Amino acid sequence: MEIILKEDVANLGYKDDIVTVKDGYGRNFLIPTGKAVVATESAKKVLAENLKQRAHKLAKIKADAEELAAKLKDVTLTIGAKTSSTGTIFGSVTNIQIAEELAKKGFSIDRKTIYIKESVKEIGNYTATVKLHKEVSVEIPFEVVSE
Repeated sequence: MEIILKEDVANLGYKDDIVTVKDGYGRNFLIPTGKAVVATESAKKVLAENLKQRAHKLAKIKADAEELAAKLKDVTLTIGAKTSSTGTIFGSVTNIQIAEELAKKGFSIDRKTIYIKESVKEIGNYTATVKLHKEVSVEIPFEVVSE
C-alpha cells in the first residue's frame, strides 16, 4: 500500500514522502492517527503542487539547520551522574540529559531528535547524533563524569 506521510515517522520516512507499507500498518495505524493518507493519483498531484510552492521555504529551513549544525560541531558536553565506586552509573544517561545540557549552552534542541547509539551506563566518552533536518545531522561528543 502506498501512502503519503503527513508528518515524520521514525524508521519510515519524513513528511511528504511517498512510502510503501504493509496494508495493516497503513489502514490500522498510520491513516487513523492522521500520520498518513492513501497515495491516490489526485493526492500525488496535490502533493507535487504543494512541494513546488514550498520549495524555497524548505531550502531556508535546510540552510538554518546547516548553520545550527556548524555551531554544534564545536560543542562538547560534560554530564555529571551519580556513580558507584566501580564507575557504574545508577540508571543511565539519556537524550533528555543531553538536551538539558545543550539548553544550558544556549541551544534549544528537541530531545526526540537526539539519538544515542549505545546505552550509557558507565563513565567515559560517548557520541550522540542530532538530526536537525532529514539531510542534516551532527555528532556531538559528550563525557560522562562522576558527581
